[in-house]
Amino acid sequence: MFLTNLTLTNYRNYEYETLNFSEGVNVILGENAQGKTNMMEAIYVLAMAKSHRTSNDKDLIRWNEEYAKIEGRAEKRSGSLALELLISKKGKKARCNHIEQQRLSQYVGHLNVVMFAPEDLNLVKGSPQMRRRFVDMEIGQVSPVYIHDLSQYQKLLQQRNHYLKMMQARERSDEAVLDVLTEQLVLLAAKITLRRRQFLSLLEQWATPIHYEISRGAEQLCIRYEPSVDVSEKAELSRIVEAYSETFAAMREREVQRGTTLVGPHRDDITFFVNGKNVQTFGSQGQQRTTALAVKLAELELIFSELGDYPILLLDDVLSELDDFRQTHLLDAIRKKVQTFVTTTSIDGIKHDIIQEAAIYRVRSGSVTAPF
Repeated sequence: MFLTNLTLTNYRNYEYETLNFSEGVNVILGENAQGKTNMMEAIYVLAMAKSHRTSNDKDLIRWNEEYAKIEGRAEKRSGSLALELLISKKGKKARCNHIEQQRLSQYVGHLNVVMFAPEDLNLVKGSPQMRRRFVDMEIGQVSPVYIHDLSQYQKLLQQRNHYLKMMQARERSDEAVLDVLTEQLVLLAAKITLRRRQFLSLLEQWATPIHYEISRGAEQLCIRYEPSVDVSEKAELSRIVEAYSETFAAMREREVQRGTTLVGPHRDDITFFVNGKNVQTFGSQGQQRTTALAVKLAELELIFSELGDYPILLLDDVLSELDDFRQTHLLDAIRKKVQTFVTTTSIDGIKHDIIQEAAIYRVRSGSVTAPF
């Protein structure tokens, strides 16, 4: 899979820009605050219909404009695909091959990307919310139904929390309403839990040998999924539903007292272990970075194994954060099989021939000179 071209209209600091890309490595070169990351973000938004940098879509629209538009064409094994995402203050509209998609969950997955930015190096030691977001975004690319289930879960969770707050304040006391909301939430929670467990099991299968190689055979990586309910690693959907039902029943009084939902996928976490030790607590910065790199490279292989196409790799100012050995391993891993976009202020410190063969675009004040 690769992106042949990209057109931006009123996107961030780009008034209008259209570019054609190489199937290999594309380097976006420029000083800070010129628009390099904005271009990388635009590719991500074209794929995922949301930004990795902001939850407010209005931030994506150029100052004093009414809308932003991102257009691109992807080449996949299944054929060519024209993509378009219109972002306005009223919401988003997405088109695939000029046909408007009724739901964004139908749109996501047509173009697959893996983003690796400096903040992703904090995947291991960062917040549980960051790890949950990582899992949700990656599963969503290979399973549109997961996006739908997750969206429904979040809406129901909001409703249930609102009702619990009213019960806490004694504004409502009808427990039958809470029962209905809980029953609906349980099934969605169980589906999400099962899919996350399956995904993380596959991710571990890919990440463990990659991590072993990067660590030069010195370290063994394990990934442990920690759902907020106690279920065995082989539990089927019906058993997970039972576990959630039992846990919600046991937590009922505490939830009313606290006015919030205390269990569910919104409280899950992931723990990474290297040689049996929790990397977040006991790992060195080097071990944490090796783990993050192994997970990102594993994402590429997992998506390929699921879809038959490698996703596009977005390296946003991350190469300078890696030492020479990890940098070389990353660039060797993507050679001639993954279309890659790299943002950097300079290529002088990147000692790899893959960069010398790249198409290089220079960005200055939201204008691109391509390529030289």
